[in-house]
Amino acid sequence: MADSTKPSRPLAGSESARAMFAPFYEQSGAAAWGLSVESFHSALGRCVAKVLPVSADSAAITAFLGTLHLEDLVLSCACAEGSEAAWEHFITTYRSYLRSAASVVLRCPIGSPQAIELADSLFADLYGIAESKPGHGSLFCYFHGRSSLKTWLRAVLAQRHIDRIRATRRFTDLEDGEAVSMVERAASLKADPPDPHRDRYLRLLRRALHSALAALDARDMQRLHLYYREDKTLAEIGRLLGEHESSVSRNLERVRRSLRGAVESMLRAGFAVTNGSPAEPGLSDAQIALCFEYAAEDSSINIDALLPPIAPTAESGKPDSVPARKRP
Repeated sequence: MADSTKPSRPLAGSESARAMFAPFYEQSGAAAWGLSVESFHSALGRCVAKVLPVSADSAAITAFLGTLHLEDLVLSCACAEGSEAAWEHFITTYRSYLRSAASVVLRCPIGSPQAIELADSLFADLYGIAESKPGHGSLFCYFHGRSSLKTWLRAVLAQRHIDRIRATRRFTDLEDGEAVSMVERAASLKADPPDPHRDRYLRLLRRALHSALAALDARDMQRLHLYYREDKTLAEIGRLLGEHESSVSRNLERVRRSLRGAVESMLRAGFAVTNGSPAEPGLSDAQIALCFEYAAEDSSINIDALLPPIAPTAESGKPDSVPARKRP
């Protein structure tokens, strides 16, 4: 394991960097898509170089890597390398989602020709064969795993729509006295689409996440508290819980996946009347996807803010109410 006392981050491709990245390879599921260890390490190196300062040490890098959407990242890398299996999975999983997201950007029905055309037009750039970008590789090369692949794709769709409007305006004179430009309206869609159901989706997601967190066992709850509320590094958590640093990372990822699965199940099933909260019907897969996308834009939806309080423990050494800085 790399020495976390070094004043600067390990160089990409170095032995220390490879040793640091190695535990994340199996966790990511990269082998399922035939993504080589070298390609995976190269992708992580790009992510680190893109986000973290040169002064970041091994502990900071390991903590950052633990926040990445690794499965989404390796899928995008495999697609960029032309893996047929990865592309088949991507198209099967994301084509309907892209059309749904395009309908939100365009404010039109999901099955409309406009939404389908905008969504499907993205595949050429993702595959790396768009005539408008000769010599460029796949658009997937710009995905670094900091957000989910769905959130990133939706932002790309919105930007593509804005670019089209700007291109159109070069050839079309707008009427004199027009109050709001088309570009400004499209840009507002990218930042915060005017979905009348947005507040309801966020409220339902909070309700489901509260329930999912309350159902965790004590040790998993302690893991989340140490990482999110007490802002401890993976190495510190490992020492407190008697686990290897890589095991801490895998366990945190397991808990996050478990929480997401529980939340999705609750949203899909709906809610009965409980403790004064009204009954809510279940949501569709597209609506659930929007719940998570809107949550990514809402600062109040994060695990550290929603964790229920627990009593201080001898292992943590301090109350859970200690404020924590925001993680990347």
